[in-house]
Amino acid sequence: MKNPKYWWFLLLFQKIVAIVPHSWGVALGGWMGFLLWAVDRSHVDAAESRCVRVLGVGVTLARSIVRRSYMNLGRGAAEFLRLPFMKNSLSRYVRVHGESNLAAAYAEGHGVILLTAHFGNWELAAARLAEMGYPMNAIGASQRHDALTDLIASLRESAGVRTLGKGFDLRRSLECLKEGELLGVLLDQDPREQGMVVPFLGIPASTPVGPVKMVHKRNARVVPLFIVRRKEGACHDLYLLPALEGDEGKPFGEDLEKSLTQCNDVLSSWIEKYPDHWMWLYPRWASTMEDKK
Repeated sequence: MKNPKYWWFLLLFQKIVAIVPHSWGVALGGWMGFLLWAVDRSHVDAAESRCVRVLGVGVTLARSIVRRSYMNLGRGAAEFLRLPFMKNSLSRYVRVHGESNLAAAYAEGHGVILLTAHFGNWELAAARLAEMGYPMNAIGASQRHDALTDLIASLRESAGVRTLGKGFDLRRSLECLKEGELLGVLLDQDPREQGMVVPFLGIPASTPVGPVKMVHKRNARVVPLFIVRRKEGACHDLYLLPALEGDEGKPFGEDLEKSLTQCNDVLSSWIEKYPDHWMWLYPRWASTMEDKK
């Protein structure tokens, strides 16, 4: 498959952010995100409409949230492209809170699913944990163009994060948990008819069931993870929450619907707290409401 039309620009952008100081590269990424917000009107309009409907805010506030979301995505892209040049230095930019929650779950030896969303710089969070010595894996990011899929995998690998195939690979994911390793999962995706409909930000949404089924099968643990960008822009706080527990004495995952709802509830609470950290341009509710772009 041919490279995307913007491939040359992406490689040029990577070269630029690699040679400038970190804060400059992040700031440049923010401006690129702003420019994309300014020209990508059809997707921006859909994202703003989504934000108004889901959060119940006015158009002006929704426009501000979506603009800042685009800028955060640009900053995150710059940081992700810089990963090969940031080896063993991520501690300068990412402060970890609640590592004891992850350490306790990891010590059980049954594997850990790190539950998060397209929230903040999720790739940087995985890289930081790998730098700390945890065996970090991520589900394959299958893109329209193979070159972009391969670039994402290579950037992750440069930071010690292994990508499990192209797209969701159940066998390799189960093997990862069997070995007692960590697996990052972005649960805020629409699997359409293959998912289960439970509330996400208060609105019914098709939600992937595979991760919760894997947890129940392997007796693994689910640790929610969120990375929040500080106001100065170039640094982050990474929060690791206590492992999720089952309801009414049942193991987590035994009641699939309740466990999925619990996952979506914790994701929703952080998105409501930091709405500009979430990727509003993604049509999260495409299967359950008119949300196509």
